[in-house]
Amino acid sequence: MLVAKPILEIRRLHKSFGTLEVLKGIDLAVAQGELVFIIGPSGSGKSTLLRCCNRLEEPTSGSVVVDGTDLTNPKADLNRVRQRIGMVFQSFNLYPHMDALGNVTLALRKVLKKTRAESNDAGMRALERVGLIDKAKAYPNELSGGQQQRVAIARALALEPRILLFDEPTSALDPELVGSVLNVMRQLRESGMTMVVVSHEMGFARAAADRVVFMDAGRILEEGAPEKLFSRPDHARVAEFVARISTHH
Repeated sequence: MLVAKPILEIRRLHKSFGTLEVLKGIDLAVAQGELVFIIGPSGSGKSTLLRCCNRLEEPTSGSVVVDGTDLTNPKADLNRVRQRIGMVFQSFNLYPHMDALGNVTLALRKVLKKTRAESNDAGMRALERVGLIDKAKAYPNELSGGQQQRVAIARALALEPRILLFDEPTSALDPELVGSVLNVMRQLRESGMTMVVVSHEMGFARAAADRVVFMDAGRILEEGAPEKLFSRPDHARVAEFVARISTHH
């Protein structure tokens, strides 16, 4: 059986901040259309791993290959690669003085040099995908946190990335707004979007993830299907973490 090349391939990734080693040799491959969930205690290196994937953090050593391009190659065109690998953060990072459509189309105009008409078309399509076409003219302060996060997802989608990274996308939201964001993520998965998600939303991980990766102290301790990892993990650390977080959430 011929296995397609992964969209994201991380090999022997190390990252240190001064003397603190945060990532201690991570190997991870993500296939097209896969939803990979990364869980683990705070400080285990999950967010750093995501940030190395689009070089918001410089890896200390190792390689990150996105859609065939090695990001760690000094000659890599970072702007081009970052279009292929969208990122959604915990904080929405929207420009308060621009409406939703303006926020979504900014990179299309500035980075991709698309005309305003082309950008607006693509922007409206992206807003439609997150269920916010009626909020195109609304400013961030007129939107709920969940709506703002969905605008941020639309902004990433507008660039037509091959893969989306989510870093705790619901942790800044009121509990009743979390569902609207998870629904969008579920629809994206159904449409075939490749996603890597760092999150504590265990119910969502169980229902939607193809694979769950457990990180601890800068290493991948265990990975597998959600059912296996949550119900019958090989490591006591994983069982303990899952039990603890399930009672909190």
